[in-house]
Amino acid sequence: MKISTKGRYGLTIMIDLAKKHGEGPTSLKSIAKENNLSEHYLEQLASPLRNAGLIKSIRGAYGGYILSREPREITAGDVIRVLEGPLTIVEGIEAEKPAQQALWLQIRDAVKGVLDKTNLDELANHENDDPQDAYMFYI
Repeated sequence: MKISTKGRYGLTIMIDLAKKHGEGPTSLKSIAKENNLSEHYLEQLASPLRNAGLIKSIRGAYGGYILSREPREITAGDVIRVLEGPLTIVEGIEAEKPAQQALWLQIRDAVKGVLDKTNLDELANHENDDPQDAYMFYI
């Protein structure tokens, strides 16, 4: 499974909105500028997020976008499914041998589990953690 820029940048929008939750609307222009992304591309991603009920748009001179729910109520899985579609690891899994099917299903379920357990509040506050800690392996 490969998450495209749609999923990555969509998650960027949502994390930025989570960081500013309760402060009023945030413009896509400011999100694009802060993250060095194309404002036009972010506009294309905001539409399906709005249609899915994850964000609300506020019109006017001081308008922009806000989360439709609390950051802890929206998961990374919600965002990725809206922008990327269903989570599949392997196409045509039915043709695989039972042992291989079981492996692919375990991998799919593990990915779904991480995405569905990780909410925007956690992601918005994660930057303060040391990234080295996330990749510590012991043998």
